[in-house]
Formats: sequence, C-alpha cells, structure tokens
Amino acid sequence: MKAPTILLVDDEDELRRSVAQSLDLSGFAVRDFASGGRALDFVSQGFNGVVITDIRMPGMDGMTLMSRIRDIDPDIPVILTTGHGDVQLAVRAMREGAYDFIEKPFTPQHLADMAGRAMDRRRLVLENRELRAVAGKRDDIEARLPGRTAVMVDLRYRIRAVAATDADVLIIGDTGAGKEVVARALHDISQRAMKPFIVINCAALPEALIESELFGHEAGAFPGALRARFGKFEHARGGTVLLDEIGSMPFELQAKLLRVIQDRSITRLGSNEAVPLDVRFIATSKADLEAEAAAGQFRADLLYRLNVVTLRAPALKARLEDVPLLFLHLVDEACARYRRDKVEVPPSVIADIARRDWPGNVRELRNAADRFVLGLAHETGEEAADDTEKTLAERVSGYERKLIERALTAHNGSLKPVYESLGIGRKTLYEKMQKYGLDRHDHASDEKLP
Repeated sequence: MKAPTILLVDDEDELRRSVAQSLDLSGFAVRDFASGGRALDFVSQGFNGVVITDIRMPGMDGMTLMSRIRDIDPDIPVILTTGHGDVQLAVRAMREGAYDFIEKPFTPQHLADMAGRAMDRRRLVLENRELRAVAGKRDDIEARLPGRTAVMVDLRYRIRAVAATDADVLIIGDTGAGKEVVARALHDISQRAMKPFIVINCAALPEALIESELFGHEAGAFPGALRARFGKFEHARGGTVLLDEIGSMPFELQAKLLRVIQDRSITRLGSNEAVPLDVRFIATSKADLEAEAAAGQFRADLLYRLNVVTLRAPALKARLEDVPLLFLHLVDEACARYRRDKVEVPPSVIADIARRDWPGNVRELRNAADRFVLGLAHETGEEAADDTEKTLAERVSGYERKLIERALTAHNGSLKPVYESLGIGRKTLYEKMQKYGLDRHDHASDEKLP
C-alpha cells in the first residue's frame, strides 16, 4: 500500500502554505492545491489518504469538490475548513458525507489530530477491501462494470490483463457507454494508481492556448507568461493521461502528440530542453478512427501508436440481458449518492426498463435511475394506460414531449445532436422545448454543456 497523503485545497496561498507546513511538521505527506480541479487528478478508488478543503473557493467550491470525490469513492474522508458563517453549511455537509469540519482559526495540532483519525479510518477501509479481494468476493472492476453477458465478462478480463502493463490503450464505444469508467478502472488497478489521472477533453481545448495547456511554458514565452507553468502532460508524470474523444483533436496538434507518445518527452514553450515524461496514454473515441484515418481526418500513424491495445465499451443494445441488473445497480448507487434509504423497484418498472431502447446507453440509464430514486415519475405500461382517456392531440403531444426528453437525456443536454437526431431545426426544437417546459440542464449528467 502506498504511503498515506493529505490533499490540501485552499485558494488563499499564504494560509495554504502555512497549513501545509504545519501538517508536514506533524509527519504527514502533503500535496497542496489552489483549486479543487487539480486535487481531483490525484483522487481514485485506490487513493490512500485524506482530503482537506476550504468550503468557500472560486470556481469549484468545497461542497462541489466533496461531491466529485464521493462520486469516485464515497469512503475517502473529506475534512472541510470553514469560516464562522459557514458552520450551518458544514453541518449539512456532514449529513451529506463529509468526515468532519474544523472552524477557522484552528490550531495546527487540532487539525493534525483530526487528519490522523481520518487517515486511520481510510487505512481500515483499504485493508478491508484487500481482505475481501483475497477472500474471492466480487472485485472492484465487477462493481464498476457490472454485467453477466459475454461482452462484459470479456471486457473485465481484458481490463485486468492490460492494467498490469504500461501499454497505451484505445477505448472505443458509443456516447454514454462508459468509456471513461473503463479508463479510470485501468488506472486505478495499475501500478500508477497513486499518481495523477489527467483527463484532457480534446473537443474543448482552447485553440489559442492548446500548446501552453498541454506542454506548459517558460516565463516570457509569450506576452502574459509571467512565470513558468507545467502543462497537463507534465502534471501527469508517473500517472495516466486520458485523451477523451481523441478524434476531435485538431489535425495540426496530432503531429505534436505523436512526437510526445513516441519520445515520451515534452518541450515547454520558450524552452529547448526536453523534459522526460513517464505517463501512460489512454484515448477514447466514439468515432471509427480507422475510417477517419482513411478519409484523411485523423493521422494513421497516431492511430497505430495509440491502439497498442483496443478495448470496446459495448452499447446497451449489445447486452440487453444486462439492462435490468444494471438498472438495479444504478438505483443502489443513486441511493448512496443522494443519501436515501434503499428503495424497492417494482416489477412493472423493471419490465418497462427492459423493453425500452437506450440510445444514450449507461448515461441515459443512470439518469433514469436517479429520477426513480428522487421520486420523479417513471412511466410504466400501466401508467401509460391512462393515455386512453386523452384526446388524440393530447396523446400526440405527450409522445412528442417524451421523444424530446429522451433525446435530451441521450445526448446529455447538448442541443445540436438532439435536433439533428430528431430531424428538426434548432428553432423548432427551441419552440417545442418552450411549449413543453423542458430545460436541457435537467437532462445533463454533469456541468459540461456546450
């Protein structure tokens, strides 16, 4: 087991450095960050440590950071530091899963004692997981990627086989099929589990800052570069870089990425010195990259470098037998995430779930499980029978509304693929959403809406 570490997050530089120094003097290994996003790169299910974070921060605040950490592993202790006016918020956070909170100003010894207790709890959690694994019970990969169909059994087998190596991996699959879950599983059971897991959204790289974001820069490399900065590749040293939707990466940048993968080194902007890079690359794609390469839209040499091993995240239509079991699993996850008592799923709901098409795959099914746990209406065949009492116009409108809702959920609230898949124009979609009172944010699984 790796040495325990404290991840300390606070946007106040002077206070953060002071607290980090006091924890270091108390014998803890500490990594400190000015933002929660950077700390998340070090969080995984195998993380041996504790997170201490301020509640009030610009961008990602402490409550949001805690929620993201709990999505990765709800058993990671999170300690919140609060101002006097935030005590009620901290108490609410305790109900939502925070390990503890400490009010500013606090003494270094008080925080060190609290962190020590949290470390002991985390150590016991990890030791129990290891004992359960040795005892032959269901392992972590099966919990993350449940399913009894042959394609899922084969996928889990391949993940375990590949994770022990440093081979670069290409993961292909439809939108919502769980490509990032597969990538995180590869990282978390590998020898790199305690190192950063850096996700690069290739479709959202800011064009003017691409090279600086990925490769870093030296002070004075361009106007406004007042000090040197690590890029995402260098920040991931020792860990894993996930190139999400690699097919969306600008063509001219693909040549530079190819060089990085070949040489395992980068050169910061404004420097001539190559920096060695010990990382593993995992790429995901919903597009057929071989077809893209044949059409000249993707570099063939980069494809051959990336797909040393190719894993396929199967769509739900390729494993229909798993849908009821997976829905029940996602309902249990949602109960834990929303801190609700476990709920029974009626047979009528399971039957309806099994009959439906799920074009948004696991993401869409997860949203349905969340809505069920939150008590929002789930239409079953019995409930749909009430439609017989409605007029034809009412029934057509209801059906149209459901089609739009399902398309919004399938495409994670992104409007362009919704109106394209429905064969209507953007203006028509807006008008119908307004008519039915639909908000795309209600159908998104995260905050990354275009």
